[in-house]
Amino acid sequence: MSVKIGITTGLEGERKITLSQDNVDAVVQAGGLPFLLPNLWDASCIPEMARELDGLLLTGGGDIDPTLFGEEPHPKLGTITPRRDFFEYHLIRLFLEQNKPVLAICRGCQILNVAAGGDMYQDIGAQHNQKILQHTQLAPRAHASHYVQIEQNSLLFSIIGKERIKVNSFHHQAIRRPAQGFEVSGWASDGVIEAFESKCHRFILGIQWHPECMAVQGDQDALKLFRAFVHAARQA
Repeated sequence: MSVKIGITTGLEGERKITLSQDNVDAVVQAGGLPFLLPNLWDASCIPEMARELDGLLLTGGGDIDPTLFGEEPHPKLGTITPRRDFFEYHLIRLFLEQNKPVLAICRGCQILNVAAGGDMYQDIGAQHNQKILQHTQLAPRAHASHYVQIEQNSLLFSIIGKERIKVNSFHHQAIRRPAQGFEVSGWASDGVIEAFESKCHRFILGIQWHPECMAVQGDQDALKLFRAFVHAARQA
């Protein structure tokens, strides 16, 4: 039976759906059947969408509306897409309720945490307490530019099988306080949270880097993430 994976999409000018092909290819490579999800204002359609899907891939993109976690916009906040925030927020909460697998990438990691009740840095360069690494790399997207330390006894460690991996990086926002029931499972050397996961669900994993770009280039650690996600969705 096909494993139906919903993949969230971006919006260009509120009218044009956008998505990197790497997200689709990585899901297919891992054995999943991809379904691209439009960003809906009509919340009544979202429950049926959640019921039909076996797993949810939350993809990268622009910034998140800080009023969703009780803050005013910081001067360094970038472009937000309210329609996407609305749709993903409601869809995530349904997936959490139904205990269905979620793999959340970069922006997806952040909106997952916000929807679950956590918060985030609107700009790590301005708000993080430590001197930070270059988290928006000036290198090809598949190039791994910095290291992540992985916590043992975590879902992420069980998938990757390593305590330290090298990842790519394209973000200026990040998780600050994980939602209740979630734990940090990966850190950059500057203290920025790079991965977190639910301790209350079968497979809810957020990662700050972009494994889809690396998976399509044959990176084995990135491929393990997508294969583990699709496998979990197959069991849903």
